[in-house]
Amino acid sequence: MPYALVHYHELALKGRNRGFFEKRFVQHLRNTLRHNKGIRVESLPGRIRITYQDDTPWDAIQEGIRHTFGGVNFAQAYALPIDYDSPDLMPLCKAIEDTLPTQSFQTFRVTTKRGDKRFSKTSVEVNREVGAYLCEVTGKPVRLKAPDLNIFVEIVDHTAYFTLNRQPGPGGLPTGMSGKVVCLLSGGIDSPVAAYRMMKRGCKVTFVHFHGRPYLSRASEEKVRDLTKHLTRYQLYSRLFLVPFGDIQRQIVLDSPPPIRIVLYRRMMMRIADQLAAKEQAWGLVTGDSLGQVASQTPENLQVVSEIPRLPILRPLIGMDKIEITNESQQIGTYETSIEPDEDCCTLFVPPHPNTRCRFQDIHKAEERLAIQDMVDTGLKNTELVEFSF
Repeated sequence: MPYALVHYHELALKGRNRGFFEKRFVQHLRNTLRHNKGIRVESLPGRIRITYQDDTPWDAIQEGIRHTFGGVNFAQAYALPIDYDSPDLMPLCKAIEDTLPTQSFQTFRVTTKRGDKRFSKTSVEVNREVGAYLCEVTGKPVRLKAPDLNIFVEIVDHTAYFTLNRQPGPGGLPTGMSGKVVCLLSGGIDSPVAAYRMMKRGCKVTFVHFHGRPYLSRASEEKVRDLTKHLTRYQLYSRLFLVPFGDIQRQIVLDSPPPIRIVLYRRMMMRIADQLAAKEQAWGLVTGDSLGQVASQTPENLQVVSEIPRLPILRPLIGMDKIEITNESQQIGTYETSIEPDEDCCTLFVPPHPNTRCRFQDIHKAEERLAIQDMVDTGLKNTELVEFSF
């Protein structure tokens, strides 16, 4: 029966809470892989073992692991029983030899970890014995630094596992370990990356999108639905609130000076998102702000916007530049959707010369002329909820 071994790093640093984190990680792996028959996920000392059926494609298993935060690396594993009292490594050597024809390599090394110290041979002794045998039968030399093939041997629970060339996992913390946050999802490149980063830190993310209807088409909504569907792979269930913002923007345009409208829009969004977050029992708001990238993201304007919400505003991209954010969006698979043309509410009623250094007194004076609570109530009343499951 085939196996996969998943290793974690950060979870091992949780001290007395380690067992709790491990259980959450195991449960999330089970939920992710549940559509495959015969899956069994269980915790071993320092690692997670996934058992699956012979007819289950390895691609399906590794795809699920790659979308589950917590694992730092993983590999397809082969296992055979080993006697602790009479540790004969020849069966292990021959089993590894049988799998090598599927690999293309010129140099190799053996790396052993004993998860069970009752096994009498040390890791170095296993490395030497297995390495010497494979060197003799293959004629390939051992190279300890940067080998073409790294053979990992793990001894735990009277079983010897070996894997070939581990693959990187997403890392981070299991979903839900850090509570719930609400992310303002625009449909651009930045905010999906911000949401992904908060998911990676163990947050369950609820999404809010402000669209420009009735003055704009549904293009931005469709994009955001696609982005939410993609990101749901990492947390398995998502909620998306679609807030009509066109009429609210129109009222702001009629009653406020053009240079400060962008900041007034953002403050109104924060008021609505803050109330939605309270209903969702979230502890923070997430944005894709990057310092100095656009007019609303200057230090002065960020301060003015941050005055509004009751909850803290989390800005995981604040110190990143556009190239870094774009590269990460390509890595997580949201880039192609984000660059599709749309009609976003951010492009509606945009002044030609927005103020990059808004002052609190000017903003407060402008908002005195606005029916703020009525606009917030209207936005909340007409909000549409869409749910996604993976």
